[in-house]
Amino acid sequence: MTEVDEADEFEELRPLLFSIAYRILGSVGEAEDAVQETWLRFDASATRPTSAKAFLSATVTRIAIDVLRSARVRREQYAGPWLPEPLLADPYQDPARSAELADSVSMAALLLLERLSPLERSVFVLREVFGFGFDEVATAVGRSESACRQLLVRARRHMRAGRPRFEADREERRELATRFFDALRDGDVVGLRDLLAADVSMVGDGGGKAPQLARAVVGAENVARLLASVIPWLARIDVTFEPREINAQPGAIFRDRDGKVLHILALDVLDGQIQTIRTVINPDKLGHLGPVADAWAVDREVKQARRQRN
Repeated sequence: MTEVDEADEFEELRPLLFSIAYRILGSVGEAEDAVQETWLRFDASATRPTSAKAFLSATVTRIAIDVLRSARVRREQYAGPWLPEPLLADPYQDPARSAELADSVSMAALLLLERLSPLERSVFVLREVFGFGFDEVATAVGRSESACRQLLVRARRHMRAGRPRFEADREERRELATRFFDALRDGDVVGLRDLLAADVSMVGDGGGKAPQLARAVVGAENVARLLASVIPWLARIDVTFEPREINAQPGAIFRDRDGKVLHILALDVLDGQIQTIRTVINPDKLGHLGPVADAWAVDREVKQARRQRN
């Protein structure tokens, strides 16, 4: 195989490799680094593997496992709630596994995956999400097929225990999200409250590098009033938002007056109601979406606008 053929084969598999790494790591930047390291090892290999897909998938998995083990320590010391880096579009598509791919990339699923050990997480991702055979999974994680089957049993048990009983279909999520964002634009407390589950929670990830909620806000009335009190003030200083799918779920990107990314908002829609609202405002997690706004400056401008109004 020539160097050009090798590079072409790698590029063809890049979307799959990124998608595997992202689900194991929950980080766009770390996943991209893992894919790049995989290419360097592939390019430096003296022999060509029989199956490039099997070799590269195993390599990116091992790299991601190593990264995740060190990342766990950092996440335990993280300032405030840790949320995955938002993903607008999964680069890997497989019509035969579209449901598994969409479900596994949601923020709720990625947070459930955080409960698993690195090996359990990797086995679950390779087997349940991407449909790899147990022989391929075993090679990727360096364990026997029997051990991988046991890891998968434990992973499935943890994932099932954390999943809600009822899930909304895509059209229901889209329709409810449209109503939510309409009410958000209008600052309509009643309209927002009617769309929220009684025990809805709102969680923000600022990582100590941007203004963030001191703690999760819980309850339909509390969340509706918070949103209705904050969004109109953001609009006064020309902050806008555009509804977008975030991690295959309804969401929006908020931008300052210069079009820079301020934060993202993602919705969990289940059983006809919004169960969880997650926001990511940590600038380190937004750079892949475009130029990032100065959230502290926006916060100061909102406070100034409030003082002038009062």
